[in-house]
Amino acid sequence: MYNRGIRGATTVTQNDEQEILEATGQLLSEIVKRNDLDPEYISNIWITMTQDLDATFPAKAIRRLEGWELVPLMCAVEIDVEGGLAKCIRLLVQVNTEKSQREINHVYLNGAQVLRPDLAAASQADT
Repeated sequence: MYNRGIRGATTVTQNDEQEILEATGQLLSEIVKRNDLDPEYISNIWITMTQDLDATFPAKAIRRLEGWELVPLMCAVEIDVEGGLAKCIRLLVQVNTEKSQREINHVYLNGAQVLRPDLAAASQADT
């Protein structure tokens, strides 16, 4: 078994608690669906948000999901790079799996598709 990282990102339109929680939940749900994940095999999840988002902790959305209460979560602020994508939430899901790197499906939703158009296009083709 290997420990693999699954990347995901999405954007929101405003710094609003409900919108951040919904976007985070949707992003994680897509990562789980596209990679056939079980929380028991998740070693941890790193969550970052850009500095223009501070209305809530995105980890709250994950903590509300049944079966995810024991998964270690860490929130941080994404580095502020000039010209970087605004209002962006990113996840790095570390999972123990037999899958190869090529079998991992990274997920980029909404405006975050510009971060990795190559991976966003590949993940859209799978849906």
